[in-house]
Amino acid sequence: MVPKFKPSPLRIRSFCTKTVQQNPHHWPIKQITKTNFNESLSEIKNHISSSDFIAVSLQNTGSFSSPWHRVSTFDTPETAYLKAKFAAERFQILQFAICPFKLQASKVIAYPYNFHLFPRDELKMGMPSYSFTCQTSYLTAMAKEGFDFNTCIYDGISYLSEAQESTVKVRMGNPMAVDHATKSSSSPALSVADTVFIERVRSRVKHWKNACTDSDIKTEAALVTSLRKIVLGGEQFGSRPSMTIDVCSERQVQLVLKMLEDFSDVLVPLIIPAKGGGTQAVRAVLTSSDEDKHLLKRELQTFEFEQNKRVRGFREVIDLISASQKPIVAHNSLNDFTFIHSKFLAPLPPNMNEFICSLRLAFPQVIDVNYLLKDIGPVKKMTNISATIAYLKNRFFAPIEMEIPNQANENEGKIHGHNVVKICQLFGKLCSILKITPDAIESSDDFLASAINRYANIFYSLPGSSQEPTNEEIRGWTNDKRKVSCEDVVFLWGFRERISAGILKNMLQGSHEVFAEAFNVRMVDRSCAIVVFGKPGLSNTFKNVMNSKEVSGPLREMVSDGLKAAGYETYQRVCSSGLWESALADALDKALASHNCLSEAAYETKQSEIYLSNELINLAEL
Repeated sequence: MVPKFKPSPLRIRSFCTKTVQQNPHHWPIKQITKTNFNESLSEIKNHISSSDFIAVSLQNTGSFSSPWHRVSTFDTPETAYLKAKFAAERFQILQFAICPFKLQASKVIAYPYNFHLFPRDELKMGMPSYSFTCQTSYLTAMAKEGFDFNTCIYDGISYLSEAQESTVKVRMGNPMAVDHATKSSSSPALSVADTVFIERVRSRVKHWKNACTDSDIKTEAALVTSLRKIVLGGEQFGSRPSMTIDVCSERQVQLVLKMLEDFSDVLVPLIIPAKGGGTQAVRAVLTSSDEDKHLLKRELQTFEFEQNKRVRGFREVIDLISASQKPIVAHNSLNDFTFIHSKFLAPLPPNMNEFICSLRLAFPQVIDVNYLLKDIGPVKKMTNISATIAYLKNRFFAPIEMEIPNQANENEGKIHGHNVVKICQLFGKLCSILKITPDAIESSDDFLASAINRYANIFYSLPGSSQEPTNEEIRGWTNDKRKVSCEDVVFLWGFRERISAGILKNMLQGSHEVFAEAFNVRMVDRSCAIVVFGKPGLSNTFKNVMNSKEVSGPLREMVSDGLKAAGYETYQRVCSSGLWESALADALDKALASHNCLSEAAYETKQSEIYLSNELINLAEL
């Protein structure tokens, strides 16, 4: 059983406690653009390596296209992920702030950086993105904060995801060292065709090598030399002679590589990738000595390193964070890491479980401050991180000193990325309250060892977690929640527009006997509402009545005016099918229209998953 943490009790302070606290607006946050990106990488690498944690915060061009697209309290982890996935695939990251930091008692030593990004197609291959969507409220908020869109567009750092990098390398067709190719260690039995192929290639390579090293041939006329190159297939790889050997299969690649081992004293084999995938040819490069061979290999490594820097762009930073294996701290992990996975790793998987498995390969520990905040006990709603920090300061004695070495650029204009430092400050304060220290990560004590793991890798939707234009906004937790099964939730639509939840509830009361019991109503958007029944089974009764001809009384009149109802399974089908209409009512109509026996059979499996998730619904908001 995971141990529960008991926060320190509130101490009444009748004296002034001196703490070093910088004004958040004066925090020196280094702004990184394409101009100073390369020169800052080594510094960033050192700070990541020496840190205890790494905080991240994103500034995106949007997060939802319609009100019902945002993650809400009635979403299960699966539907919340599908919504976050849809947003990550449509919108773009314009600012990515990271902050490696250490916790030393009551002090946070932080090194914040704010990267300005823009998905520029620098390689002219249509990547990372041809286009993306912008949400006007987000751009307006960024403009009010003094965001320089010209700097973003013209000097923003581009990037490619890992999947896109692999595609680009294949399309570019640059030779790769054999060490990076798949080389078979086994020696399968050779067929007659294999033997003929190997001996023919061996003969060509031997004659070509002899022609390149024969001193008598070097004195031939230029025309004869050119004809000999055409016949033997000789080329130049830089200043060195080379020969290209065409192959038709990966088996032939392995056969050629095995054969070239007989000439390993002077030949260096390279793999030339095919644009459609696989291998197009093997190129053998002739060196003059062991020293020249080692020099060629160093040149290849240098070329690959420079090419990787050019292709990866900002993903170099993501790779540094991933390689460090340090715990990452965020305030809206589901939203942030669907964006990070989509832009820097690979296309997002179709479901939540695959997403978590894929993400943990790159980032083993992700901690959301919302879950630490939840564990200190019931707190009132907070509108942003600053308000949450102020609330905790008034309730708990946990002073935190922020130490940020002045590393900002000289003559720098507007400073952005303050939110990532606030996350560090909030995390430090919560760790102090919950008695979590960096030593807990490596501790052999079971109690302490579970401290970090207890909060790591929880990506389920958080009731009330903010997705408003300003990235610093989060919500706290209230104590008036109870578990509600998705079986007890019904979606209603087809009523007149601009109706309030209170009016709709009054209309439903007395319309049928199912509404004699306790129920609540909440508007999802202007076209749709959810009804939460307090007594199990009433939702099925209500849906059966709505779908039968026995409906009577006031409810019959509402149905004749267009009122429709559907269970949570229809909403799940809307999200999983990608029916992201502007109005939820239109999406539900399409889901019902496309419903057939096959989809109903498929749903039977999903239904138990939704029911078992027992998502929290805040009835105080209904």
